Amino acid sequence: MRSWFRLGPATLVAAAFIGPGTVVTASLAGANYGYALLWALLFSVLATMILQEMAARLGIVTGMGLGENLRQLVAQPALKFLLFLLVIAAIVIGNSAYQGGNITGASLGADAIWGDTLIISSIRAYTGLNPWALLIGTLAVSVLWHGNYRLIERCLIGLVLLMSLAFVSTMLLTRPDYGAMLQGLLLPAIPRGATLTVIALIGTTVVPYSLFLHAASSANKWQGVHNKAEALQQSNADLRTSIPLGGLISLAVVSTAATAYFGRGLAIENAADLAVSLEPLFGQRATYLMALGLLAAGLSSAVTAPLAAAYALRGILQLSNLHFRLTWLTIILIGVVVSSLGLRPVSVIWFAQVANGILLPVITFCLLAAMNMAILGRYRNNWRQNIVGGLVFVISLLLSGRSLWLAFAS
Repeated sequence: MRSWFRLGPATLVAAAFIGPGTVVTASLAGANYGYALLWALLFSVLATMILQEMAARLGIVTGMGLGENLRQLVAQPALKFLLFLLVIAAIVIGNSAYQGGNITGASLGADAIWGDTLIISSIRAYTGLNPWALLIGTLAVSVLWHGNYRLIERCLIGLVLLMSLAFVSTMLLTRPDYGAMLQGLLLPAIPRGATLTVIALIGTTVVPYSLFLHAASSANKWQGVHNKAEALQQSNADLRTSIPLGGLISLAVVSTAATAYFGRGLAIENAADLAVSLEPLFGQRATYLMALGLLAAGLSSAVTAPLAAAYALRGILQLSNLHFRLTWLTIILIGVVVSSLGLRPVSVIWFAQVANGILLPVITFCLLAAMNMAILGRYRNNWRQNIVGGLVFVISLLLSGRSLWLAFAS
């Protein structure tokens, strides 16, 4: 019997794109523009499903991650060198910079739930460091160091389900306007000044490092499986479940912020503000649920971001298992230091955003080329998949061009 819904490697993608950055972006979208930008979320979910289906199919059929396939696809030495530099800049260096935000976001959630206990206060007073960052970094290292792929997948499935429960329950407690929500989903509109927010909503969902993560994790999941058609059916069922679930989480955050802030003349700076401000409006339960969702979002991204960077680097540079572990361990340690000391590496983040803006259309184009390789046989892209993928490529090119212009203009 064919399964239409399941949870698997695509859950890692949902766990990756629902991080503190996405929660903050979605909160600001709802607070500033209500439900008007929900259509951008719907588009980003559809675009993510299109690209991730190709990445998963590539991993399952070839038994290799995207990095390994790119190394074989790009034969010209100069082009290969440029591609490698882009991947290292955007994914490895970029995720190192963003890891501090992931751990900080999880720390804010933990602090909103448990507050300054005696132990936490003592550690902070004597060391000057953020104890929550140390604990969350230790948890991330523990999951990746001791866990095989199956354990990592189960941990992240648990975190995604926890995020879903927390954010959707918070949305229901705030009683959103379902009519306005439906209108925002189906009728595209860009209010005055909302262009940057639209780009941010799409950019936090359709990200290049998730393609490396999904291709490699799918290759691991179905390694040695001879029935490729059945494996692809299972992967597609996983996509139909996990990616829309991630979209539902983002929708819940936008809707909660819209209900709590839009039209009330209130300002919001980050997701922690949203968690704290919900209590006088909707009670203590809403505050705790929102904080719990932020904790789960930060922890899930604190695991997936270094893992994705390690997969990308291993595929391209043919790293050993030891160097694979050292890659994600280094990224986690950088994140802990950045979060503990309250640093904000603005220049590094700017550099990573520029590299990401260049990398997304490049990787999308390379993925489309890889999906037409003869080695895939009957699993190559058909003409419909190429047209849809080409459309996503053009849109990613336009969005990236706009992001790069804004990065240099600022």
